[in-house]
Order: sequence, then structure tokens, then C-alpha cells
Amino acid sequence: MGFKMGIVGLPNVGKSTLFNALTKTASAQAANFPFCTIEPNVGEVGVPDARLDKLAAIAQSKQIIPTRMTFVDIAGLVKGASQGEGLGNQFLANIRETDAIAHVLRCFEDGDVTHVDGRVDPVTDAEVIETELMLADLESIEKRRANLVRKLKGNDKEAQQQDRLLAAAQAMLEDGKPARLVEVDAEDAKAWKMLQLLTTKPVLYVCNVGESESVEGNAHSAKVAEMAAAQGNSHVIISAQIEEEISQLDSDEAQMFLEEMGLAEAGLDRLIRAGYELLHLETYFTVGPKEARAWTIRAGTAAPQAAGVIHGDFEKGFIRAETIAYDDFIACDGEQGAKEAGKMRAEGKSYVVKDGDVLHFLFNT
Repeated sequence: MGFKMGIVGLPNVGKSTLFNALTKTASAQAANFPFCTIEPNVGEVGVPDARLDKLAAIAQSKQIIPTRMTFVDIAGLVKGASQGEGLGNQFLANIRETDAIAHVLRCFEDGDVTHVDGRVDPVTDAEVIETELMLADLESIEKRRANLVRKLKGNDKEAQQQDRLLAAAQAMLEDGKPARLVEVDAEDAKAWKMLQLLTTKPVLYVCNVGESESVEGNAHSAKVAEMAAAQGNSHVIISAQIEEEISQLDSDEAQMFLEEMGLAEAGLDRLIRAGYELLHLETYFTVGPKEARAWTIRAGTAAPQAAGVIHGDFEKGFIRAETIAYDDFIACDGEQGAKEAGKMRAEGKSYVVKDGDVLHFLFNT
């Protein structure tokens, strides 16, 4: 599995520019007016991971296949979107299908680019979007609870669980807080996720700064960092303008450009890493002469479920996993060296896969 991140923000904050750069496409029309993105644009990118290249070099793999991350560019929300203002309802529905939300916030000053409210205030912008998502959730909850009345009278246990969770979310939202702050027990986790409330999505704030501020940020991004820390959310500093320029260069030129700008890595790498941390994702590898491939799992995934990411039959017929830690694979110069050094282990169904594991699954067909 990869994961899907919805890119949201007010009009003219640099969302489409960032999306175009990240996916190296021009499918999202970047323009200096609201609602330039009429349909959500979806782009997939390979997740950069230097470990994969090293594994492939040792195994002399013919093909390198990174895991994938999906970006969904969702058109600019405005105040009143929850009531259908702008093109709100359509876009709110698109957000429901994502795993996480990246709030792109305008943290740059530019008189040539119009702000929808005529000022640069990223914290207020974030509050506007959060409020619209909360209002949309409240409306959804009220309708859904009304539709559950008949089942509740019939003592339907599933309906009782759903109504209890919706009531908890409603109370949190009416207190002016997002539903993600509701504490959910393990036995309710699946049902809670099925509610698909907008404000249960993890949030990553993306501070879009000017070119000269891409390393340290500025006063605007500092305020966002303070807000994110208070909420327990994450933030990254990115210059969409720089990312757009990098997307037009080959890898060597891009690296030189980054060095000239004083940046250790591209914004895409930082954004993906922050997204992985936000969703508690990890990567394991399968390596051989045919291909070296990365696979994404959630932290805490057991070996059979990790095998199921490749194919359902791997999980159903799971016997064991032959496991080599990434560092051991590199130090021992590959699988054979790891075997001879006693670094390959046979693990059963209870084994929890670790980030960087090199795995080979044995299963019954």
C-alpha cells in the first residue's frame, strides 16, 4: 500500500503549483484566480528511498520499483464551503477519500498574487479550512444519527455502536474541536474509521514560503509551527516556486540547484517523510536479481499482513518469513553473505515487521 494525501487550501496559496511540481505534470492548471482546479487532480509519485538503490546494486536487480504515494489536488476551499459556497460540497466529498490532509498555507508576501481575503495570515487561513471541515462533519453526523433512529429502536448493535461514536464526535465538534481528538478504544477503531469524518484525518501543514526563505522559513511559518505544535500536528516548510523549478531539471542539475539554495533535499522528500510519520508508515523490501521493490505498511504490521500487501494469497497461505535487517544485508554484501553470517532469521505469524526489513515469504498455494 501507498497512501493518499489530499492537498487543500484557500485559493491562490500555491496548491496547484506544488501539485504540478510534486507530480512533474501540468495536469493541474495553476492560475491566479479562485477555482482554477475544477476537478480533483490525482498524481502518483515514487517514494524516494536511497536504501532501495543500495539493495538493488548489491543484488544486481534488473528493475527498481519504489513504493507509491498519491497526491490529490483538491480545488480551493472558501469560507462557507460546508454550505456549498464556491464548489465546496464536491471538494469536501473528495477529501473523505484521502488518508491525510495537507493544508497548504500561504506564508509568502507577493503583491502580484491575490489573496482571497486581501491579507497574508496562514493561521487564520488554517482556522477557516478547519472550521469548514468541522461544520461539514456536524451536518453529516446530524443526518446520519437521524437515519439510525429506526435501527436503534430495534436494538441493532451495529447501529448502537455507530450512534455512540457519532455522538462522541458531535460533542467534540460542538465544543469547537476536531473529531480526531476523540479517544477511541481498540474495539471501536474499525467502526470509527468507517465513519470517514473529515476532521478525523491527520493534518500536515505545508508552509509555502518564498525562494529566499526556503531554508529557515519566516515569521509566518514560525506562527504555523507554533500552532501545529499546540495541536499535536506536523508542519513542513516548502517553496512551491523552488519545487516547480526543480521539476524541470534532470537529477544532477536538481541536486546542484538544491545545493546552491542551501537545501539538503527536495521538498517532496520532506513532505513524504512527514506524511509517513503522520500516518505511522514503514517500508520493507523484497530483493532479487529480477527486481528490488519497496512496500509500504503501517507500523506494527505482522508478517502475514505484510505479505498480504504483495498478494492476498501470500497472507492466506503464510508459512514463514525469511528476514534480514537492512543494515545486515548491506554489511554482509547481500543475502548469501547474511545467511553465512547467521543474520537471516525465520520468523512466524506473530513477527512484527520492522522498517527496512528485507523479506522473503514462504506460503502454501
